[in-house]
Amino acid sequence: MRVALKECSWQTVGEDLIVVFDPRESITLEDPEGKVEALLSVLREGPRSVPGLRAALAARGVEVTGEELDGGLAGLAGLGLVERDEGRFTGDPAVDQRHFSNLAFFGTFADLDRHRTDFLRRVRDAHVLVLGVGGGGSSLVQCLAGLGVGRLTLLDHDRVETRNFARQFLYRHEDVGRSKVERAAAWVRAYDPDIEVRTVDRWVAGPEDLADLTDGIDLMVGGLDGHPDAGLWVNEAAVRAGVPLVVGGATRTLLSYMSVDPGTSACLACEFSQRPEEGTGAAAAEDLVHGMRTTNPLIGPVAMQVGSLIALEGLRYLTGFQEPVAAGARIRLDLREGLAGSRVPFPDVPDCPVCALAPVRVAAA
Repeated sequence: MRVALKECSWQTVGEDLIVVFDPRESITLEDPEGKVEALLSVLREGPRSVPGLRAALAARGVEVTGEELDGGLAGLAGLGLVERDEGRFTGDPAVDQRHFSNLAFFGTFADLDRHRTDFLRRVRDAHVLVLGVGGGGSSLVQCLAGLGVGRLTLLDHDRVETRNFARQFLYRHEDVGRSKVERAAAWVRAYDPDIEVRTVDRWVAGPEDLADLTDGIDLMVGGLDGHPDAGLWVNEAAVRAGVPLVVGGATRTLLSYMSVDPGTSACLACEFSQRPEEGTGAAAAEDLVHGMRTTNPLIGPVAMQVGSLIALEGLRYLTGFQEPVAAGARIRLDLREGLAGSRVPFPDVPDCPVCALAPVRVAAA
């Protein structure tokens, strides 16, 4: 194994070493003998094996035992400062160039056991079902394509209209009147021919209309409109299939997204089941919101926020670079105050009939 240092800076202050990797925070390490600073300096020169590190340190007059060096490397790995050199690139120059920024991003979360290329491989091996390629869905497709998701199934029933152009940047004027999923798929193929795309032009009228699309799917993302219960249909289909679901939407300057990890987190039915007491003003307001029909006020900057947040949460499920932040919760962002956010967990409903549909998970050997 060869150990590589990530991009970081440091400075000695008295007997402490101040290290910055994430610009949001600094790390203070006690280093009275300067051994940590010497180790970082050697690693900055280039990746080295453990014996090579000991030899390079000795050449600097710094003697360390094997146990000390192993402990030091483990400590640096725990702080996210080092990773395995062999896992930084795929070895295919074309792939490494195409995914240069993706690999750099995954490098933030890589260590001696989790490699950048492992994260990327999971993305490239993934099959994602995208529900709707309109407002937020069109930017979601672009984000997933940029990440290099290996297979996409795109579902929608709409045709391209000129009114879509304020917020849906996959389409062109020559696409007006044509199937959105077909035009979205054509965009993906032109953008990255390595991505396999399947299209489904279908009107969804219940969870059964999605049942034949979930086999072999690793993730469901997006959202369907056209009926107040569309979100619950998608939720049931995902839970039945045991497939993680990430959905979201926006109304004017308020956007939200949420995710469901079947068999682990609460689901959208749990959230919907907790209605205010009938006959109260709160119940009336909820009924009004649920049945409201408004002119679509979604503009490009807001639609792109929704799509990108869904894609990022989906990436958490696909790769495990972080735990999902919206599992069993609604993340709300009020754009009137910049990007002020809040997390509202779904209620705990032990007898939720939809959660009970989730397949039993088999523990990994």
